[in-house]
Amino acid sequence: MVRAHRARVRVEGVQPAQVLAILLGVLFLAYGIIGLVKSGFGDFTGHGVTLWRFSANPLNNVVHVVTGVIGLLLALGSGRARTFGWLLFIGYGALFVWGLMLAGTIAVNPVSGLGNPLNLSDADNWLHLGIAVLGLLTAVLPARHGVLLPEDEEPVEVVDPAVAPRRTDPGGHGLAH
Repeated sequence: MVRAHRARVRVEGVQPAQVLAILLGVLFLAYGIIGLVKSGFGDFTGHGVTLWRFSANPLNNVVHVVTGVIGLLLALGSGRARTFGWLLFIGYGALFVWGLMLAGTIAVNPVSGLGNPLNLSDADNWLHLGIAVLGLLTAVLPARHGVLLPEDEEPVEVVDPAVAPRRTDPGGHGLAH
């Protein structure tokens, strides 16, 4: 039998998914605020204004502001940032499909009775596809991990030496990389 320490794996530092969630959150928030300044709150689901070729009615702008705030809040943790990525992928992927139905790209439009409250256009559809792809990227970005080897814990007995964690940290700070 070999005596070994129990190793714990933990996420180290700010993760790439968190950085992307912060950037997306800031962009959504800024775009939504600019859109609200330009469109105001009148005619909430109407045709509103356009910003850089994209629709910007008040409802659409509120959705962007809420998405930005959620993104910034969920960027505080690695797993939460990935959850934000999945929410973007699912939500904006659904908006992309809905926009294709509204534009008549998909032959049958089962949601025609809902109208177009977000004032979606063809440019919006392709933007939503891009956002869905960025959401998927955020959700699946790999995390940086480190193995924490506590030095003050009692060693545990391991029957097979092949499964014992090996100490690869010559500096003595408790991390194996």
